[in-house]
Amino acid sequence: MTVPVPRESLAPLSTRRRHVLTGLAATAAGASLGFPALAQSRTVRIGTTFDNSSVERANGQGLHQGSSAFFHALNKAGGINGTKIELVMADDQFKPDLAKANALAFEKDSSVLALVHPLGTRQTSEVMDAVPGMAVVGPITGTISLRKKTSPNTFWVRVNYDQEIDKLVSTAAVLGQSRIGLVHSNDPLGQSVLAAFKASLAKARLEPAVIATTPNTTSMEVGPAAEAIAKAKPQVVLIGLAGTAPAFMKALRDAGGNSSAYGLSITASALSAMGDLARGLGFVVVVPSPFSTKFEIVRRYQADMLANGTKEFSLTSLEGYMNAAVLAEGMRRAGGTLTRASVMAGMASIENFDLGGVKISYGRTNREGGQFVDVAVIGSRGQMLS
Repeated sequence: MTVPVPRESLAPLSTRRRHVLTGLAATAAGASLGFPALAQSRTVRIGTTFDNSSVERANGQGLHQGSSAFFHALNKAGGINGTKIELVMADDQFKPDLAKANALAFEKDSSVLALVHPLGTRQTSEVMDAVPGMAVVGPITGTISLRKKTSPNTFWVRVNYDQEIDKLVSTAAVLGQSRIGLVHSNDPLGQSVLAAFKASLAKARLEPAVIATTPNTTSMEVGPAAEAIAKAKPQVVLIGLAGTAPAFMKALRDAGGNSSAYGLSITASALSAMGDLARGLGFVVVVPSPFSTKFEIVRRYQADMLANGTKEFSLTSLEGYMNAAVLAEGMRRAGGTLTRASVMAGMASIENFDLGGVKISYGRTNREGGQFVDVAVIGSRGQMLS
């Protein structure tokens, strides 16, 4: 979701400049602690494969904006022990086979030390298997089956879909909504969402009001699912869809369905495309609001985005920024010589790391580092409330 910055949320130029300098100073200080400097300045590369031209283009571009802003600020502050970071992008068109091919191409380039935020469940599965000797940081999927795979190279920053569904079900219960339905895609992503939904309802001692499916993640054939939901009239429907969520919401309202709607975090990128249909919709956020400046990470993000020429803030670009920051911390801990192996070891050494108000913790066997999860709502004027 790309949310325009409200006029009142833009700080005066002097304040923004102060925030930029503060953020860069903090980055430079962090980069200079603990490790000997390299003999000479050099550049290493970080690869990223995502959809830059298909159904998940908005998500992919948002992620890239955020990670680019982080690495731009890091390089301006001196890099990591004198080493500059170059972010290299490859478009996979949201196709798993292309994501794998991109990852293998990165693997052949010895200057590429790690990969950051592959986008999509099947895409991530291909990437993490294709490059076992490289760190893959911050995949954009919450599918629990991928977390259960033995993949010591993969470091998760966002929570999984089980945790997201738990948060939505508990929120509905607090609001007195016991008749809860679900729409999900009939593919690995959707099956993961369905399993989490059933488990969460069982814990709450509830039965599904209705379960409807669409053919797959990218299918626009949403009419039958919308009609099934409208006919069942649940108090709330959980939307386990991403790019096709706007089409589903329109079909649901056209079919006479007036249920409240809650989306997973993957739905957030589609909110702007919903227009007025998004008003009143609740959805999971796996990072803080990009406007919540009570978080230090958000203040740094806003300053670095502005310094990099981007005035629009979004959940997706903040997540890309945070993923890049976590990877950079692993690189700092890698020691004086940056290699693929040392970066993986540095990532595994991250424990109780405060990412500006959000804690990240891995370990020798743990690869699920983040625990942040919340629910936000789109207000009557289209603004995000959290």
